[in-house]
Amino acid sequence: MIRILILMLFAFPAWAQAPYAGLDKRAIKSLSEAEIGELRAAQGMKLALPAELNRHPGPRHALELAAELRLDHRQRSETGAIEARMTAATKSAGERVIAAEAELDRIFAQGTPEDAAIAKATAAAGAAWAELRAAHLAAHSAMTRLLTPQQIARYAELRGYGGSDSGAAPAPTHQGHGGHRRH
Repeated sequence: MIRILILMLFAFPAWAQAPYAGLDKRAIKSLSEAEIGELRAAQGMKLALPAELNRHPGPRHALELAAELRLDHRQRSETGAIEARMTAATKSAGERVIAAEAELDRIFAQGTPEDAAIAKATAAAGAAWAELRAAHLAAHSAMTRLLTPQQIARYAELRGYGGSDSGAAPAPTHQGHGGHRRH
């Protein structure tokens, strides 16, 4: 046991000194090639977890589960439209994220940037990330208005989020004309 502790004491400082080893070779230091690919492909990157895990379904997953959710023709069509709008918005925002992160990388690669340049670049990056996340979250919100409470509960069950006692907020049950929730 003492040998293990001694080995850990000697090994830890070496690891602690180089946690970012190799990341300096990236084209954009703050983004991996996989993350750049995800941004360009309009993938979720866990940006919609506040919606997804609080019973606000995502359009892509709802389309994947269309048969199990018993989406009718209108719901399938509207879900497809929501997904298409989300994809277009998130691809565009994803490109802005990539450009903003590249700009942050560039200003530091050129030397010691002025505080104003850092503030401007980080504000642009933050705005791009916010736009990207908002597009994902808005699509989940639109899906919540489209689906019935029973479909939302089934979605959560199929996605493995537990039953109604999971602590998540229940889906709204107030229905308006024609099965649509009132806005």
